Amino acid sequence: MSNVKQSEKLIELAKNAMSKAYVPYSHFHVGAAILTTNGKLYSGCNVENAAYPEGTCAEAGAIAAMVLDGETQIKDIYVIGHGDALVTPCGGCRQKIREFSSAETMIHICGAQGVRKTLSMEALLPFSFGPENLKQ
Repeated sequence: MSNVKQSEKLIELAKNAMSKAYVPYSHFHVGAAILTTNGKLYSGCNVENAAYPEGTCAEAGAIAAMVLDGETQIKDIYVIGHGDALVTPCGGCRQKIREFSSAETMIHICGAQGVRKTLSMEALLPFSFGPENLKQ
């Protein structure tokens, strides 16, 4: 599959996930789609609850699905939301993405028209703390 077709497929997967978001309080729908280094695809949506800060982000949902399936290496992640501003991963999700990324991992920030900005992991979370910091 070409890179363009693969990107289109991941954007569509993220859009579909965004449409399933459970957001009765903020009404702020977010979707995420992951392509692993093994070519597998995963998606997630944000899920809120009445204990407002205890919701989960779309990126965290996609990562959980990936890990549940035995995958641990993100090649690309697509994050999509509505609005004029870029819908980038929150601080916690940046760290979660970092846990399963490499220097080659790309983060694609999307809107209704497709990819709006692409960042490397280093650009998204410079000087990050990761698993290698804990190895002796």
